[in-house]
Order: sequence, then structure tokens, then C-alpha cells
Amino acid sequence: MPKFAIAMAALVIAFDRLVETKYGTIGVAGLTLMIIGIKSKNATCSIAGGAMLAAVIAQPAG
Repeated sequence: MPKFAIAMAALVIAFDRLVETKYGTIGVAGLTLMIIGIKSKNATCSIAGGAMLAAVIAQPAG
């Protein structure tokens, strides 16, 4: 069980770094809000996080 927990923690940290390098701090904040909203079944929180992610992803490159 501890090996699985360590592997999952490493995966989460790697995914967090990937999102941060690609979408910045706002992307990480949006992803965090969306995950918290989904886990707590809070639609307002998950919609706010989804909107933040959509705004960051929809920005033109450059």
C-alpha cells in the first residue's frame, strides 16, 4: 500500500508540474478549484475552476 501511495503522489506532482509549465499558476489554481469542487460536490467551485482553465487554454499563443 505505501508503494502505491508514493507512486500516486509522484504522478500527481508530475501532472501538477506539467500543467504549471504549460498553463502557468492560473492553470494550476483552476485545476485545483475544479478538483476540490468535484470532490466536495460543490458545483460553484468546480465551475469556477473549469472557467479558469477554459480561459487559460483559450488564450492565443504568443
